[in-house]
Amino acid sequence: MILPKIRDPRFVTVRRGGTLTDADHRLLALWAADCAEHVLGLFESARPEDPRPRRAIEQARAWVRGEVRMMEARAAGGHAMGAARDLRGAARHAAYAAGQAAVVAHVAAHELGAAAYAIKAARAAVPEEESAAAGRLECRWQRDRLPEAIRELVLDDQRLRNDICWSVFDC
Repeated sequence: MILPKIRDPRFVTVRRGGTLTDADHRLLALWAADCAEHVLGLFESARPEDPRPRRAIEQARAWVRGEVRMMEARAAGGHAMGAARDLRGAARHAAYAAGQAAVVAHVAAHELGAAAYAIKAARAAVPEEESAAAGRLECRWQRDRLPEAIRELVLDDQRLRNDICWSVFDC
């Protein structure tokens, strides 16, 4: 589980009674897409013929540009997660990261899902004794790419939801 039981109003758009601006929602989606794309090769090396996770990342970015509706991005996210179902390890986590990135268009709080699954993918891609270090490296890579406008929001979200996100944000 990556979403809290009670929704954080900072991740609910102003139109729906929260405090999240459209500009920050788009930044969250782009950051999530970057996190997912960084590990996408782990899926594509296992399933090079399956375009669903890459398509989900593309749809997330297309939603940001206003080229597709939220429902299209959300559907692409579901398809990417479907690509993960019969896999294990790094490839599975990478596909889930892509799916989570696409559904940020629907629920902004999925931004941490994309990041957490990307970290899990990086950890699963190396021998067990290197896993923790690989996860910290991926976490730092993600943090280095956080846009300043959403940096504190995401870092606070990581602190608050670290326990339900497999404690992957200890970096």
